Formats: sequence, structure tokens, C-alpha cells
Amino acid sequence: MAMPMSSPSANAMTMKALPLRALLGPILLCLLLLPDHVHVSAADRVLLKAEQDHDRVGPKFKPGPWKHAHATCYEGGSGTFGGACGYHDVVKEGYGLKTVALSDALFNKGQSCGACFEIRCVDSPQWCKPGQPVVSVTATNHCPPNYNLPSDNGGWCNSPREHFDIAKPIFLQIAEYKAGIVPVEYRRVPCKKQGGIRFTITGNPYFNEVMVWNVGGSGDVTSVEVKGDGKLPWTPLKRMWGQRWTTDAKLVGESLTFRVGESDGRTITSVNIAPKNWQFGQTYEGKNFD
Repeated sequence: MAMPMSSPSANAMTMKALPLRALLGPILLCLLLLPDHVHVSAADRVLLKAEQDHDRVGPKFKPGPWKHAHATCYEGGSGTFGGACGYHDVVKEGYGLKTVALSDALFNKGQSCGACFEIRCVDSPQWCKPGQPVVSVTATNHCPPNYNLPSDNGGWCNSPREHFDIAKPIFLQIAEYKAGIVPVEYRRVPCKKQGGIRFTITGNPYFNEVMVWNVGGSGDVTSVEVKGDGKLPWTPLKRMWGQRWTTDAKLVGESLTFRVGESDGRTITSVNIAPKNWQFGQTYEGKNFD
């Protein structure tokens, strides 16, 4: 009597069963590890949402009205420092040469550091570039007053004058160098930055200094808070000068969360951006305003 032959489908099932059994071990191992992984991720999501729920939200920062002022220029170049705003090399930090020093009336004791402006040369056909081109600049320094000279003859940055001292390569886009000083129109505009807000931490375990830079939105930081993942509660930092902020709270050994506030009233929180083993002298990147 002829023996019954196996069907092709039965053979295929037998062949598929072998690799399936071989995979069961790794699959079971993954399943055993999965609950812990899911638990950690869920906890992180809950923490992130809880912190961000405290953020103050509102309309995006919008351009302000055009106003009248005057502008001069300084040499500017690679290696240009942020001076009174506390930035380092503004070129390496992404500001490029599109930088400006503000007179007392605009600088506002360092509050305006990081603010962005559009500027155009006006009412001077002899010196303004044709078509009144507009340049975008970030405030990175202070133009100090010189009360030994008249406000209209050398003391350009004396109060209450609103004055911009622009990096020379950018000034030349709107006016002739020989002009020396030109009338301009300006307005505040949103800062458009690549990547997130940067937090550069320096100091020592007993005194922490944080430089806050590459800030979008209105650009001018009004408050900085820090929180650890352990004993450190929400702690406000104090403005030392410009955009350098300090605290003597113990930050070492904790994963750090930062919250930044701007002049338009909005805040943004960057959760656990500095790991527990963060180091002084390092820069950490958080979220940014749009």
C-alpha cells in the first residue's frame, strides 16, 4: 500500500517552525526586560509633562514698531568677545559678526543682551546704501557713555540717546564707512537661532556660574531657574552681569533641569539636559523658543 505523501504546506510549516523556536529565547528575554524600560520611559514622560505644564505660554514674539536712532561701527572680527553681555567668542557661538553694542538707553543694565534687531540706514542719501537694505543683529555688548564729549559730537552713547555700535562688516551693508555716524531706523524682532538654548556651566562646587546663550524668541533672558533630580528643588539663579547667572546651591551630582524666562513673559523648560556626571566647563543644550 502506498504511503501517504506530506503536503507541500505541511513541509513549509515545519521549516518555518525551526527558526521560530530559535527566536523564542531572545524574544522572551526582551519581554522580561521590557516592563522596566517602559516604566522608566513613562516616568520620564510624566516628569517632562509635569515640568512643562508649569511653563508660561503665550503668543510668539513679534516684530515691534520702527523707531529712530543713530549708528556707528566698531571693527569686529573673529575673536570678538561679548564684553558686557558675558558671551565668549561671538563668532564661534553662532552670532557671527551680526552683533551690536547698545547705548545705555537700550542696554537696560544687561537685560537686553541677546535681543535681536533689524536696522536700516535712512535720511542720508550721501551715506546710506541704495535701497535701504536691512540688517539683522543680536545685542552682545554695551556701548558705554562718554560724558566728556557732547551727545551730538562723540558722546553718541550718552543717555538718553538710543544708539547702535555695529560690527564694521555689517555696518558696511547699510552705509558707507566714511560716514562715521548715520541716522537709522530700528525695530525689535524675534531671534531665529539654530538648535537649542545653550547652558555653559563654570565655577566650582560652591559657586556655579551659567552662561545662557543662543536663545530664540525675544532673545533677552529675564530669569533662569535650575532643579536637580534629587535634593535640589527649583532654585532661581541671580544675574551676575549680562547673560551670566550664578547660584551657590549644590548642583554637583544631580541631573539638571533648567527653566528660562523671557521679557515677553514666556518660559521654557529643558528637563535633565545635564547628566549626573556633568562637568564644569561643559555646555549643555536644551529646548528653545520659537
